[in-house]
Amino acid sequence: MRTAQPASGALPWRLLLWGSAALLLLLALVAMQFTPEVQWGAEDFLAAALLIGGAGALIELAIHRTRRGRMRVLLIAAVAAAFLLIWAELAVGIFR
Repeated sequence: MRTAQPASGALPWRLLLWGSAALLLLLALVAMQFTPEVQWGAEDFLAAALLIGGAGALIELAIHRTRRGRMRVLLIAAVAAAFLLIWAELAVGIFR
């Protein structure tokens, strides 16, 4: 049985993407130790993990399913914009 090998250069980008996602969660955990302004519970970490993981999965899907560079950039920008808007809404309620 043969397994699919990643395209050359694909692995560093995947490591960067998912490493950045993990770093965001770790950053919140570290911030909780040093400042009282960051008070996250388990549900906050779960929501952040789902939001970050979903955005990462959509970005990876956009990278793998599109061939044209401009379309990739637009899809990734749309995912990033949606991520930031949802994050801001959950954090401070910007749409209320």
